[in-house]
Amino acid sequence: MKVEIQPDVRDIAARLGAGVPYALKAVAGQLADDPDMGRPSGLPGILNVTVDGDMFEDCPDLSLGYIREPDRIEIRFLRAAPANEPSAELSTDAHEQRQEQGRGPRGQGQGQRQGQLADPAAAALTVREVADAWYRIVAWLQTNAPDSHAALRTGAGPAAIAALEEELGIPVPVELRVLWMLSAGDDGADGRGCLPGNMALMSLDSVAACHRLKTAAQAHQDALNANRPEEERITVWKATRIPVVALGPADSTMGLYLDAATGYLGSWSRHNEPPGDELDTLVTYLEETADMLEAPSLATRDKPGLIDGTLVWRSGIDPAQESRWQPVTD
Repeated sequence: MKVEIQPDVRDIAARLGAGVPYALKAVAGQLADDPDMGRPSGLPGILNVTVDGDMFEDCPDLSLGYIREPDRIEIRFLRAAPANEPSAELSTDAHEQRQEQGRGPRGQGQGQRQGQLADPAAAALTVREVADAWYRIVAWLQTNAPDSHAALRTGAGPAAIAALEEELGIPVPVELRVLWMLSAGDDGADGRGCLPGNMALMSLDSVAACHRLKTAAQAHQDALNANRPEEERITVWKATRIPVVALGPADSTMGLYLDAATGYLGSWSRHNEPPGDELDTLVTYLEETADMLEAPSLATRDKPGLIDGTLVWRSGIDPAQESRWQPVTD
């Protein structure tokens, strides 16, 4: 059985400890002999293997995720696994049980999106599409904008995502789960995120804080709506919306949310402006970002460029630094 390891996984291994690359190689060898040794993870189509770090010098406990295909295995996820973290298998059971019941931890309905995610094959495809698009972005950053690459946080574990689900009151859609398991936020390089407009992938703490703020704003409107005619009632936030992207690493005045009920992105603002039109799915948003980086001459929404080792999108250039900005060419 052929075993392939994503380049970014090798990079993560090198950063986790001197003994981790050897441990990764050893697990790859075991998978070649026993491709079904893994257990179901929190992501459809992904199997998980845990590694006892005590078996290797300078190696923490590890959690490794891989895709099993008829003629090949692809290792896609690697992170340090805290000893007290609940297993991914237990987290998956709880997540699937909530999906079967059609509600979140606090009884929120899931509507159309819930039915879409009930298809295991479609969910597994979504996992691969998000992972592929994000790896393309990360690979480009690693080669061309090392400062922006270094600002990306490592992935979150199932326990952290489960805790956020409890905070939000709804299950996190599979596409957002896989993105956060790959990277749980962008700390920014020189104050800039790596997504178009120099927007930044929000940390889980920022997601929870923003959701609380928007939910409180809607509760205030609901109190006022009680005295308004139905046609004049105002909705500034829905419970199924999950903040994902902020204007910048330190600027959460506006950004993009993922609506768990529809699967589409939309815009949000701290000033409770009317939401913008639905944009894309998270998959198409990430794929277009990767396309713009790899083929900037075809980019339409924004144009990538560089200031030293930092990715700077044209729409996010500081006028004082415009002379230093170098557009990226094909």
